[in-house]
Amino acid sequence: MRIMVLGGGVVGVTTAYQLQKDGHDVVLLERNAEVADETSWGNAGMVAPGHSFVWSSPKAPMTLLKSLVLKDQALRFRLSADPRLYSWSWRFLMECTATKARRNTLLKHRLAAYSQAVLHEVLAGEDVAYDRNDRGILYFHRTQQALDAGVQNMKLLESDGQLIRVLDRAQVAALDPALAAAQDRIVGAIHCPTDETGDPALFTRALAAIVTRRGGEIRTGTTLTAIETSGNAVTRVLTDRGPLKADAYVLALGCGSAAVARTIGIDLPIYPIKGYSLTIPVGNRPLPPTIAAVDEHNLVAISRFGDRLRVTATAEFAGYDKSHKPADFAFMKRVTQELYPEGADYGRAQMWAGLRPMTPTNLPFFGRRRFGNLYLNTGHGHIGWTMSHGSARITADLIAGRTPAIPMDGLLA
Repeated sequence: MRIMVLGGGVVGVTTAYQLQKDGHDVVLLERNAEVADETSWGNAGMVAPGHSFVWSSPKAPMTLLKSLVLKDQALRFRLSADPRLYSWSWRFLMECTATKARRNTLLKHRLAAYSQAVLHEVLAGEDVAYDRNDRGILYFHRTQQALDAGVQNMKLLESDGQLIRVLDRAQVAALDPALAAAQDRIVGAIHCPTDETGDPALFTRALAAIVTRRGGEIRTGTTLTAIETSGNAVTRVLTDRGPLKADAYVLALGCGSAAVARTIGIDLPIYPIKGYSLTIPVGNRPLPPTIAAVDEHNLVAISRFGDRLRVTATAEFAGYDKSHKPADFAFMKRVTQELYPEGADYGRAQMWAGLRPMTPTNLPFFGRRRFGNLYLNTGHGHIGWTMSHGSARITADLIAGRTPAIPMDGLLA
């Protein structure tokens, strides 16, 4: 079967790979000059089932309200003239109960853990270099009260199979000597030894090259302009390079999925949540991080990709605006420099801002709506890299008529 994947981020490319493994003829459309050129380029690079807690939690409404007047909130709400921001935000707030947050977190963890297992299967069969680090991730806290609360919260994921270790400050410094200079600021950490990191853009581009070598088409620089339908089927797509046809289609456009879906009568509550990142060369600095970490007090995530650090922070409800200014990065840079004073050449930091395709539940959409040959694989939010591999396998299974390897109750569209 000829299958067209719409979108060339990590979700789209992993989907094309899994479909090709199933024997399908695949073609992927991407508007940018390269795959993985937007959200998949600038994220924290963490494959982190241990970070599966949903943002739509009981604490979120007050945090968003405070952000209207305070500048240092991890979740920020910016008033806008876009009515969809408010309709989406209402749906988000409706998910912020303790019961729904627990349910959605467990569903998210189920998908994330499965996805990591699929990633390992891919790595066992393919030679893909992407600055992988499999030493786990540290989630550290600055007060004993916060650490105790973090350990209590992590019991939810631990009940679902997540492996955790609780470390004191000396054990944190022993695990990563780069944090020794800052250990007086750290009370302790939760170490998830099975979490890992790696550059998602490098991985996605390497996987796209494999798909191409095996006969798949990766059409970059091709912008989707319309989807044509007849009855209960998609008949073709229109692009700036002419019409294209396939037997089946996969919608994996991230933040662009909702607008495209609306043109064919499908409502997908996906809204962009802006994130910021710095990419900093290590240079000749003697003590770069050796393991990824999340400062849970400041919600700053730090990963090392070979000779670079990737630092991410902030979730801003700001619409489709990707603009940024140096002041937006000052706090995250200061936090990182305090933690790793000899960790990188901070004067050469590269600034980036991008959009996460968030759903109110923090769970992606799978399956079909309205059209028998159009499949959804979109809305992966802030851990699309973590969930992409399992999502790709699930989509391939659904197209093949197979039952996915994990229960899909609560995950199907």
